[in-house]
Amino acid sequence: MSPSLLALLLYAALTLALLIAIAVMRFWLVVTRQRTPDAFSPAGDDVSPFSGRLCRAHANCCENLPLFGALVATALLGGHAGITDGSALWVVAARAGQSVAHLSSGRRRAIRLRFLFMVVQIALQTTWVVRLLWAFAD
Repeated sequence: MSPSLLALLLYAALTLALLIAIAVMRFWLVVTRQRTPDAFSPAGDDVSPFSGRLCRAHANCCENLPLFGALVATALLGGHAGITDGSALWVVAARAGQSVAHLSSGRRRAIRLRFLFMVVQIALQTTWVVRLLWAFAD
């Protein structure tokens, strides 16, 4: 399996893990009769600050996974996997770091760390876009 495909699988697995965490938390609240199944805000902040951060971390993954997948697919299907293979796992590591920072706290330090991880992802993927456009222009 290429590093890019492995990274795509790991990105999807991270997104699924966050979804499972939301489901387990909500399931527990329903089973213990602390909430009814229809009493949850989609944002999650009605349960706890952590729940809100968990829902936002999951939403962040859902928002960015299609972009990551499109770039990896373009590189692989276009015969330019070398463009993403070297840094795809770094993008996923930065996404995981962003999610962990998001879950850890809403304090300023965690927010700054989260922002740094986001910038790394944007920078790497922007580089991919430029390199792919350049490769396809030849």
